[in-house]
Amino acid sequence: MIAYLDPQQNQTPNPPSVAGDGTGTGTGTSNGTETEPSITTASSDFGGIIHAVPAAVIHPKSITDVASAIRLAGTRHLSVAARGNGHSISGQSLSDGGLVLNMRSLDAKVELVSLPDGKYCADVSGGALWEEVLEWCVKNYNMAPLSWTDYLGLTVGGTLSNGGVSGQAFRHGPQVANVVQMEVVTGDGECHVCSDADSSDLFYALLGGFGQFGIITRAHIPLQPAPRMVRWIRVVYDKFEEYTADAEWLVTRTGPDAFDYVEGFVFVNSSDPVNGWPSVPFPSGPSFDAGLIPVGSGPVLYCLEVVVHYNHQRNDKVDEKVDDMLRPLNYIRGLEFIVDVSYVDFLSRVKHVEKEARANGSWESAHPWLNLFIASSDILDFDRHVFKHILKHGIGGPMLVYPMLRRKWDRRMSVALPESVIFYLVALLRFPRSYPEGPRIDEVLAQNHEIVNCCRSNGYDFKLYLPHYETESDWAEHFGDGWSRFVRRKADYDPMAILAPGQKIFSRAAPLRLL
Repeated sequence: MIAYLDPQQNQTPNPPSVAGDGTGTGTGTSNGTETEPSITTASSDFGGIIHAVPAAVIHPKSITDVASAIRLAGTRHLSVAARGNGHSISGQSLSDGGLVLNMRSLDAKVELVSLPDGKYCADVSGGALWEEVLEWCVKNYNMAPLSWTDYLGLTVGGTLSNGGVSGQAFRHGPQVANVVQMEVVTGDGECHVCSDADSSDLFYALLGGFGQFGIITRAHIPLQPAPRMVRWIRVVYDKFEEYTADAEWLVTRTGPDAFDYVEGFVFVNSSDPVNGWPSVPFPSGPSFDAGLIPVGSGPVLYCLEVVVHYNHQRNDKVDEKVDDMLRPLNYIRGLEFIVDVSYVDFLSRVKHVEKEARANGSWESAHPWLNLFIASSDILDFDRHVFKHILKHGIGGPMLVYPMLRRKWDRRMSVALPESVIFYLVALLRFPRSYPEGPRIDEVLAQNHEIVNCCRSNGYDFKLYLPHYETESDWAEHFGDGWSRFVRRKADYDPMAILAPGQKIFSRAAPLRLL
């Protein structure tokens, strides 16, 4: 039996409730959330590369409204795309000539759920932003979800439909491994509640399923007590093999001697203010002393980023614990940067990046991002070919690279992953200025293709994360042995291929037949 508890304080306010034909002037707000998207804004996404004009934008308030929209689409031979905060990169949230559902208009009510084992979950809307979930849980109950994304301006349903990764994934798994129950509308317009115990095939199909099998309207997210503070640490390496050895050692540690967060990034070995040394230090701390870099270091360097949670004021015990945890690492001594911030401020850290990007105009420009999962056995060769060669001058934004554990991902999920026990996320998060101030987008896309072709030609065990392909054969290769299961699930839950047309996996047509 699940018990719903009254919050200690008022819930967060509902988003705009106007439901119309979407012909207004919806735009982004200063805090990164969209107002109600119009036909114009729903024709593009954060990627800014692909454009597709929908027939209408629907603003559902409930699961019943979502089901009605899908049934309507079925009778009119239309497709349906769910749009959260519009942060897809390659048109995944678009519906050319079809319907776009503004998931932000769903009822924003949040409730605390007591589970039979004494643990708690937050019952949240699929259209809620993770930053809203964080605020509500900490403010009302001093609790928080276990797993996050780096940027919290994404919706719950959006990240559960893709993966949801950050530096906590090695401990708690990705966000798709941190959901207990989901309320969903499948492509036949039917409403379901699913979990590991009930309708488990649908439950796991939805997790990383790109919205192909259903639209998530609510989810139960497990919670833990929220720490008060974090010790945030960055250390620098000149040798990638030492960086990866330390990072992999850290993510396989357990217990009180393990860090609570492990990520890292590549930066250019130069004074470039965006791509180079200045990108490493914290604003309030010491500057980067380039004189400590060993002579003969290569064109790029590596920054390992780790965090320790704590609940009391800074004292000698925290200092001693951090010193003990850093001592075995092979970073360049003297190039360590440490700051103490609140837990909420740490999780909200990308907000500062967003404000800067909005100020310089790069937030509104195109974002030809590339995200890959690469097996640990191939990451050193990837570094030689890609980081040290193709990207040696930087990309005008973060180049993340950090390890995760395969065992934290359930194989029943739809997510396609490398087979390696340890694999790396490589995220190339470009924030280019618009041409001619910045590079031409076709040149950047060509570089992305060069990197993917490098992975293929060298036989790496890799998968695109947040993929976008144009042909069925490419999708079949992406899913590998899981392709037949993916097709079967599509036939079971969305036989008319109504949902998520922007992924370009299936065409809206007659009922699907199994392979």
